[in-house]
Amino acid sequence: MAMTEREKIHSGEIYLPTDPEIMKEQLAYLDLMDEYNRTSRRLQDVRAAMLPKLFAEVGENCYVESPYFANWGGHHVHLGSNVYANAGLTLVDDTHIYIGDCTMLGPNVTLATAGHPIDPELRQRGLQYNMPVRIGRNCWLGAGVIVMPGVSIGDNTVIGAGSIVTKDIPSGVVAVGNPCRVLREVGAHDREYYYRDRRIDPALFETEE
Repeated sequence: MAMTEREKIHSGEIYLPTDPEIMKEQLAYLDLMDEYNRTSRRLQDVRAAMLPKLFAEVGENCYVESPYFANWGGHHVHLGSNVYANAGLTLVDDTHIYIGDCTMLGPNVTLATAGHPIDPELRQRGLQYNMPVRIGRNCWLGAGVIVMPGVSIGDNTVIGAGSIVTKDIPSGVVAVGNPCRVLREVGAHDREYYYRDRRIDPALFETEE
């Protein structure tokens, strides 16, 4: 039996996103997102209680600044614990986006899962396909980073501001540019300096007893 358009969303197959069944479900989640964006930042408990209704998974102590924008309101987004997202986050969450524990997203980061055929006839008909995005744990994506469909970023990696990530990035590196490329590994230098010639106080590495 052929898949419905709704069933194709997470399959990687080409489908029609304006299918009435899809639109009806999608618009309901967008209403929830709009409510979150209108809710005062003073009402932190209210906003925190809304997150599990918006996102597929939400770990402990997550914070999503408003406004944020998501094609499905965040319904296909999986947040680990202690995730921080600054203002202007754009989630093209037509399929799943996974963000690991302790990851930070700078202002105006875009995580995109949706693509469209290059063929002009198919694209004119509004067809698209979706590929999941995976961001590891303890990553930092600087301001304005764009992550393209199907990309995975490993744990403990830093993506420099303004980078466009078109291919997978491994764990434990600093990567920058358009297209984004690995600049270097995270190493001993980063335990000594936090910004140019500014040294890190060694006491910051001491564990609490």
